[in-house]
Parts: sequence; structure tokens; C-alpha cells
Amino acid sequence: MSKNPLKKQAEAIIPTNWGNFNLIAFARHPDDKIPHLAIVHESFNAQREPTVVRIHSECMTGDVFHSHRCDCGEQLDYAMRLAAEKGGVVVYLRQEGRGIGLINKLKAYNLQDKGFNTLEANLHLGFGADERHYEDAIKILQDLGIQKVALMTNNPLKVNYLEKAGIQVVERVPVLIAPKEENVFYLKTKQTEMGHLLNL
Repeated sequence: MSKNPLKKQAEAIIPTNWGNFNLIAFARHPDDKIPHLAIVHESFNAQREPTVVRIHSECMTGDVFHSHRCDCGEQLDYAMRLAAEKGGVVVYLRQEGRGIGLINKLKAYNLQDKGFNTLEANLHLGFGADERHYEDAIKILQDLGIQKVALMTNNPLKVNYLEKAGIQVVERVPVLIAPKEENVFYLKTKQTEMGHLLNL
């Protein structure tokens, strides 16, 4: 990993369906083509605590193409809407496929079509069940001056990561999306095998 520190490289206002957000690119080099992003609503105020925050790992298939294999795109839409309502922040981490990348994610999809669950597919490809980390998200939150959060997540591990880093999670805000026929098995696996709080 590069020894250069993660830092703000550029920012600009983007108008969206949910209002205006300041899009801030964080990277270790100014020419990084896949920076992490902080999507900060224009009414954000770090002094008004807690800040509503979503730490969202990139899912091109769900976020961009609205795939029904997962609920990621719908979770992102929910987070953007709530961030707009509450003056919050979405941290968008470039760690596709729970950290294994898009190519391996597509290979995992093929294994899932043969009967593997999402965890088994990753393990079969030689990866851990979840290769993600959240150190960069914590650095971004610290850079924005955020110390207390209402965290939009179903994943208790994210709560643990933030609290161990000294960011107080005042509230966990569930992000519950109605399952579809194509993703109910995937979601049940996340609940039973990975500890996600989904109430399925």
C-alpha cells in the first residue's frame, strides 16, 4: 500500500435528485483514477451532531445498472435521500465486490448460479468472506470533522470499526430494502452467515 496519506484532492457541487451535494474526491495521489468519495449534502454542519452517515462500498452492478442480484443500489438511493433530509454524508468507498474487484465478483456470480452462496463463492475463489476495510472511511470522516454519527447500516462490523477508531455511533439506522426473488437467498446468507441485521 502507498505510504502517501489519503487526502482531499478535488471537490465540486453536484445537483442530484435529492438536492445539491459537495462531491469530494479523496486519494493518495492527485492522478488516482478511482478515488474514494465523500458525498456531502450542502446543509451539512459538523457542529450539528450526530451526523447521519452511510459508508457505502462500491457496487457497480447494483449502483449503476440496478441489478436485482443485490440491494446495494436501493441502499445507496435510501442513503442519499436521508442524507439530503438530515444534512448528512455518504462515504463511497471504491472496494467493489466486498473488496475482490469487479472481475472476481462476476466470477463469484457464476459460482452462485451453480449453487454457491455469496460467502462460499468468495472462499472458493481464494478470498476471505469480506475483504473490505474501513480505515479510509474513518480518515474521511475525521477530515470532515465528524465525531458522532447516526450510522446507516445493517452491518454491525461497521459500528465496531468506527467505535474502535474513536468515532461515536450514537444510533444505528437500519437500511432495510424489501427483498426480490433474485436476491432473497443472497440477503438471507448475509443475515445468517455474516451477521447482517435484516429481519428476514
